[in-house]
Amino acid sequence: MKKPDVRALIEEIGIIPVIGVSLGLARFAAEAVNRAGIHIVEVTATAPGATDVISHLTHEISNLAVGAGTVLDRTAAAHCLDAGAAFLTSPGLDVSLVEFAIQNNVVVFPGALTPTEVHTAWKAGADFVKIFPCAQVGGESYIRALNASMPQIPLIASGGINQNNAFNFIAAGAIALGVGGELIPKEALLLRQEERIQELARRFLEAVNKARAQKPK
Repeated sequence: MKKPDVRALIEEIGIIPVIGVSLGLARFAAEAVNRAGIHIVEVTATAPGATDVISHLTHEISNLAVGAGTVLDRTAAAHCLDAGAAFLTSPGLDVSLVEFAIQNNVVVFPGALTPTEVHTAWKAGADFVKIFPCAQVGGESYIRALNASMPQIPLIASGGINQNNAFNFIAAGAIALGVGGELIPKEALLLRQEERIQELARRFLEAVNKARAQKPK
């Protein structure tokens, strides 16, 4: 999947499920959210066998954009890209990772927290800027404040996102949400509860779409 397509998919769907489990469970989780209409997953790069998971999902599910999350350095980023990662994201801001992604023509959204970090990430060439951990530092009110002062920067809210606040984060100005266990519960994975995961996916998608529909044109 080419860079403009990945970027457009993130903007359109607005939900990025985070997967940090073994290959078998990752395949199950990815297929479940994909069937529910979320054609994106983020595989945690620090999880055991992450590059194998990225490679497998990329090759086995053709309409799925598989990215790498918690990418901490350029070496890890290179391994993830070799495995087929369609995007790179990190918990904090490392400008060299942004530069590496640009050199390799891949979507990148580094983590940032302060206004200075957000602006620095955007100036470095990030496609989006991920506000992490978001809920812990003011939640949707913090997103609203950042969006008001830097409306040109597309923000992804991550950290503490759940069904109850997803609508508010999008309404506050987030272009997308990174969601882990609130969308793919560990119990649902272990018990192979595909319908439960799909129902959660539908609820998150509904929250995003409702919030977007109520925004002024």
